[in-house]
Amino acid sequence: MRLAFLGTPDFAVPTLAALIEAGHEIVRVYSQPPAPSGRGRALRPSPIQAFAQARGLAVRTPVSMKSPDEVAAFGALDLDAAVVVAFGQILTPEILEAPRWGCYNLHGSLLPRWRGAAPIQRAIMAGDVVTGAQVMRMTEGLDEGPVLASATLRIDTLETAGTLHDRMAPVGAALMVQALDDVSRGAARPVAQPQEGGTYARKIKPAEARIRWDRSAARVDRQVRGLAPFPGAWFLAPSDRGLVRVKALLSRFEEGGGEPGEVLDDDLLIACASGAVRILRAQREGRTSQDTTDFIRGFPLARGLRLP
Repeated sequence: MRLAFLGTPDFAVPTLAALIEAGHEIVRVYSQPPAPSGRGRALRPSPIQAFAQARGLAVRTPVSMKSPDEVAAFGALDLDAAVVVAFGQILTPEILEAPRWGCYNLHGSLLPRWRGAAPIQRAIMAGDVVTGAQVMRMTEGLDEGPVLASATLRIDTLETAGTLHDRMAPVGAALMVQALDDVSRGAARPVAQPQEGGTYARKIKPAEARIRWDRSAARVDRQVRGLAPFPGAWFLAPSDRGLVRVKALLSRFEEGGGEPGEVLDDDLLIACASGAVRILRAQREGRTSQDTTDFIRGFPLARGLRLP
């Protein structure tokens, strides 16, 4: 098939690679513009832009796909279909209708649950035990189109957004190849999404990252794992330089009692409003992430300490 690919982050790379491997003609790749990164704030291309350019594909990074020039240029590509994976822009009806067989999106949940920007993180933070990846034909509504292919993934007790992301990306890539093959053979059977059970996976806000020990341990544990590795749930801890920020990057719910924020042992078991959370991996401000054993060797938080 003659395709355009629209995507931006690491999650989209396996799908683009799989489409190339399957023999599709990728006539144009679209990605978000390069963004400032690092201490020097130099502009860095997105993972998709870097991957596509390394393979000699034509790439465009428009600020907006809504501009008349971009809409006209997209329509002139004479596409069979377009594939969209975490592109980061809303597509207009003109874009959606331009390809001969439509636009197809890979989404990281079992729709209609967790429509929107952060389905992987929200599923973990909500305590879901099952999620999945789906390919849908795009419509004007947000993640409301009919589903062509689906795979289910279990969310493990120590699952983080990072590990679930890494497991889901290749599964989704294979689904997209399967779905396009069905479309090209006339064998696709789109299924409308259920009317009930829809939820919205809103974008993660910085204010959500601070840990509040006066919440239940189950909720704190899900917050830690759902926000790892980025942006990372964090708390403040005392040091010889005053309070410093510590990111918790992996945790486990455990039984335990104490005042919220109280350190219950020498291995980072911290009391919450009910139950306790053991921090299994942490990162002190300005340092690399470490397993708890290594972390407390250089930055001990003693039993009985009360975290703010």
